[in-house]
Amino acid sequence: MDRPRLGHLGGEVSEVSSLVSFVQRAGRVRPACLPALLTLWCLLSPPEARAESHGAELSIEDEADLRALHEDGVLSREDFETLRELLRTGVDLGSATREALYALPGLTWAEVDALLAYRARMGHSVTPEELVEAGVLTATRLRRLRPLLVQEGRGVGEVAGRLRLLTAYAAADALVPPVLLQAQVRGPLGLRGGGVATLTRRRLGAVRYDSRRHVLVAELPGVSPRLPKLHVAWVGERASVLVGTYRLGFGQRLTLDTTGRPAPDGFVPDEGFLAPGAPERRCVLSGTGACSGEYTQGRVTPDFGAAEGFRGAVGTVRGQVGGVALALTGFGSYQTRDLSQYELFDRRVCKDTTAGRTCKAPDVLAVPPGQRTPGSARFVSRTLPEVFNELAGGGHVSVGLSPRTRLGLTGWGALPVWAVEGAVLDFQTSARYPQGGGFGALGMDAAWGAGPVNLFFEGARSFEARSARGFGALQRTVLGDRARELELSLRYYGRDFANPYSRAVSGSDEFEGLRASNELGARLRYLHRTAEGAWRLAGLVDVWTQPPGGPVPGVVQLQTSARVDYAGLPELQPSVWVEHRDKDVSRNGPGLCFEGTDCGGEQYRVAGRLRLVPTESLTLAVQYQHTALGSRRHPSGFQVDGGAVLDVLFRPLPSLRLHGRARWQDEDLSDNTRLTQSLRSSLEVDWAVLPALSARARYELALDLKAPEGARTPPEPPQHLFRLELEARL
Repeated sequence: MDRPRLGHLGGEVSEVSSLVSFVQRAGRVRPACLPALLTLWCLLSPPEARAESHGAELSIEDEADLRALHEDGVLSREDFETLRELLRTGVDLGSATREALYALPGLTWAEVDALLAYRARMGHSVTPEELVEAGVLTATRLRRLRPLLVQEGRGVGEVAGRLRLLTAYAAADALVPPVLLQAQVRGPLGLRGGGVATLTRRRLGAVRYDSRRHVLVAELPGVSPRLPKLHVAWVGERASVLVGTYRLGFGQRLTLDTTGRPAPDGFVPDEGFLAPGAPERRCVLSGTGACSGEYTQGRVTPDFGAAEGFRGAVGTVRGQVGGVALALTGFGSYQTRDLSQYELFDRRVCKDTTAGRTCKAPDVLAVPPGQRTPGSARFVSRTLPEVFNELAGGGHVSVGLSPRTRLGLTGWGALPVWAVEGAVLDFQTSARYPQGGGFGALGMDAAWGAGPVNLFFEGARSFEARSARGFGALQRTVLGDRARELELSLRYYGRDFANPYSRAVSGSDEFEGLRASNELGARLRYLHRTAEGAWRLAGLVDVWTQPPGGPVPGVVQLQTSARVDYAGLPELQPSVWVEHRDKDVSRNGPGLCFEGTDCGGEQYRVAGRLRLVPTESLTLAVQYQHTALGSRRHPSGFQVDGGAVLDVLFRPLPSLRLHGRARWQDEDLSDNTRLTQSLRSSLEVDWAVLPALSARARYELALDLKAPEGARTPPEPPQHLFRLELEARL
């Protein structure tokens, strides 16, 4: 939800005092809420427990398992993205840093420190099996982490790697299918490399400016190869360098982070890609004669996507001086970036952007095949390719006084260079990039730990060409041992804190295209497991509002969740979780909408999952989810949604895996003529043809269950979707 624009903050705001007054004001608004939350929190806190880094006990083997858990609501979007990147890059238990190890699900800071202490005692890189023998990890934990670890068993001078070929196709497609080729290689002497090549069919052609009509013009999509990701790296004991595409982050993710990891500490190769989602409308145009003919009707499989990180060179040097650990990272990037057409405006047409005025996005006209001039048809809701080039650079210096105590300084700057000649383009207020030209940030982070206590802090200033300077601060306190972990995060992000490369802890809404902006909040999280491993519980309370000082009082928002898993019986593992989201705790009850930018209603969700393992080769899982949310269509009650999942995993042979899945979703059980009413079923076959060669094929059937009579739009015809993946390992 886009929050209302506030006036300029009159001076700096003290984070601690503002948080105190904020909590007091939240209590006055709804006094019965806090005791209920505290009661729920106490009930979820047994004396013997073990923490987890994510909200659910995970059992995954590949990206398909991760995607299914995200669709089922088991994994949040942030956790899904983090684990997906870990699956693709891997973590080396024998050499990874403290921060990299903490990204693995199921490891607390205390367990990470125990692993590092064991590695230090051994004086050499340890194997995962050694960690199990020493009691640092359990065999069950290692089995769950195995897919997230780097490939093992290669000698120093050997070459290892993998090659993946992926494609997707729908029965209604009239185009060549999208194709993606991913390569990864690890060589001797610390050399590494990789890349991603795609074949696109839905990407617009080159964009130019029509000075007579003051519009943008783009060529119709066509089949073309792309190489969005490519890198070569060298990793040594004291230094490492990478040339190509990469992601990096530091500290508490406030000043700079594009990795998505919970505790970033440096750079990682950027090999990420996005698999095609649900079929989209074949026609990308609107206007007279835009979509005539059978070819333009129906739906088509989207292309593989690629999130844009940095592209250039980055390097890190580490050393010891008098017992003090020093690390220096520097980077430079020149990345070509795409942008949605609604994130742009033309300053020649709209010159006044003050006082909250919103400028209209420029039209993007299409050039018909065989013509040089555009017609009347225009593109709708499309991403414009290579709109601007971003020149960026910066660095980070870290001083480590002990393994758990260190100071860091991060600074970076960026300058957008518009690539559309003749146009005077700029970013809309709703875009995540600041208007007017260059932007950047400067911040300092600190970490300290002793015994069960870990303290983290980061403060940052953002800079932009409009001379606005915003301040942000984040403080985290983590208490725990190898049995439990409690985390309290306090955050303050000023209204003028405009940092597009900040991924700090924040609420789920946005302000002017950014999540970590115009926000004051606190988050409490407690994740644990009983000593014998039978019970596992997780809880979260997050409350935030707008900082004081604006002309409009801040709206207090609340998000809570709790989850209970039982794993005492390997054959029977139930899970139950509840979630609550309130966009305005001062207004409650039916009739208040929840979805929308001007809504302040509530959403309640309860879900249960039962996992059955009758034999070693067969696993069954069934899940049901019930959601009630405010809606204008239900002024005297709530809109009620339902969803159910049936999952069957069968291994008839060690080299063969069959995965069947059915997912039913019904938005608004009282009305079957609108919103989503669907049933999606799939069958996936994973066959290891040879030890170094595997194939994965997937068929999916999607049915639209909306009633044909009374519906605003007729139900979609059945969709038959196919996916194929081939993988070869060296």
